Amino acid sequence: MATHVRASPAGWPRTNSVTHRQHSTSPQIDRFINLYPLTNYTFGTKDPLYEKDSSVAARFARMKEEFQKVGMRRSVEGVLIVHEHGLPHVLLLQLGTTFFKLPGGELNLNEDPVDGLKRLLTETLGRQDGAPMDWTIEDTIGNWWRPNFEPPQYPYVPAHITKPKEHKKLFLTQLPEKALFAVPRNYKLVAAPLFELYDNSAGYGPIISSLPQALSR
Repeated sequence: MATHVRASPAGWPRTNSVTHRQHSTSPQIDRFINLYPLTNYTFGTKDPLYEKDSSVAARFARMKEEFQKVGMRRSVEGVLIVHEHGLPHVLLLQLGTTFFKLPGGELNLNEDPVDGLKRLLTETLGRQDGAPMDWTIEDTIGNWWRPNFEPPQYPYVPAHITKPKEHKKLFLTQLPEKALFAVPRNYKLVAAPLFELYDNSAGYGPIISSLPQALSR
């Protein structure tokens, strides 16, 4: 059974949405996304998926080199949501004991963001047999910029920055009702409840911890 969630200014969970619309003069757009139980999905394993760079320093060195050639890096990440115990959970890739990330990665030169995200989701979580996956990419729910060749990223471009080094877009992704995911052996796929992510940048970083606010919009 799917849980139907309406995207409205009333927030998450849906409460008093009718009353809120009655007192608002601005136009409203009602959007629904189906959340299916975590138990609807089967999780297998496949060969490890390694980062392109051997270290953080190597990553920024490559970013700097590519910036000189092709400009700002573009990257995309998918926000995949299920429900467990009646609460929305976000699927995260866990590396080691303390590092969490959303599935996604870098776009190729001139690659369409939606097509690129579908490619990256398939590379990361696609089935071992190569069968096509039913990825439905919904709204953009976040934009983050990296002003320098350093770890910090911000949900805006700082005023003194004229040429950001990376632009990352977060897309809400509608999962099919049932699916088989193959997770690289060097990662774990975990479902984190929204209440655990909220205001928890120490545990999940600023981007993932901002998802409850982004989704509530």
